[in-house]
Amino acid sequence: MRSYQLFIIVTKEIELKVGKLGKCIFPIGSYVYTGSAKKNIDKRIERHLSKKKNLHWHIDYLLNSDAVQIINIKKSRMTECSLNKKTKGTIIINGFGSSDCNLCCKSHLKYKEN
Repeated sequence: MRSYQLFIIVTKEIELKVGKLGKCIFPIGSYVYTGSAKKNIDKRIERHLSKKKNLHWHIDYLLNSDAVQIINIKKSRMTECSLNKKTKGTIIINGFGSSDCNLCCKSHLKYKEN
């Protein structure tokens, strides 16, 4: 497996400081985050599921909120950016999770209204 997607629900609107992105507002709704891991994808996913971690990646800041829940996880053989490009949704935070992007993705977090 090369990449994964986290299917996330935000149960109330939240405002968070997300690393160098600064203040971000996350409306209530469903989100899909696309990521990858160079070595062990299962360990990366396990880390995302844990509430006790240092906040390093953009997604860590979002997942740290009590108003956020991962409801599904899918792994893929596609590259992170290719999988992200095929995912429907609205980009509401430019640059989220895509700082090392190789296909000029504007964000690796997509929003889907409920």
